[in-house]
Amino acid sequence: MSTEKTTAPVLVLTYGNPSRGDDALGTAMFDLLEENPPVNVELLTDFQLQIEHATDLRDREYILFIDAGVSCAEPFELSRLSAIKDDSFTTHAMSPASVLSVFEQIYRRTSPPAYLLTIRAYEFGLGKEMSDSAIENLRKTHRFLRQSPPWEDALAAWPA
Repeated sequence: MSTEKTTAPVLVLTYGNPSRGDDALGTAMFDLLEENPPVNVELLTDFQLQIEHATDLRDREYILFIDAGVSCAEPFELSRLSAIKDDSFTTHAMSPASVLSVFEQIYRRTSPPAYLLTIRAYEFGLGKEMSDSAIENLRKTHRFLRQSPPWEDALAAWPA
């Protein structure tokens, strides 16, 4: 009997601060997806991206980062990521591109294909609840993710 854990081919990594209004969109998406987890997908969530997350990317076919953002279209935007060493690796919170860059430095190979799904947000006040508009965008984004299996085909249609 093997006790070795197998790695799911797809990683969905959500992040956000549930105490800052619409910044909770990433973690709220984690909760929605966890209710009925997609097949062959590992779900992870955290308060913010950190250097240690680079190890979670190992042995994946592709990665989907999910976060809240104020500068995207409604209800969400999906974009292809490239590894970029930016200044965020020296802070407490990293960008997804910087996590990919750390992966490439550690493992000395190209990172798996990665995408950022940014859900349109509006309010980030400390102690605020998620806004009604953000909740509606969350619902629409969740519906997109649920209606688009396999995700790989849906993501491949998006420009690099």
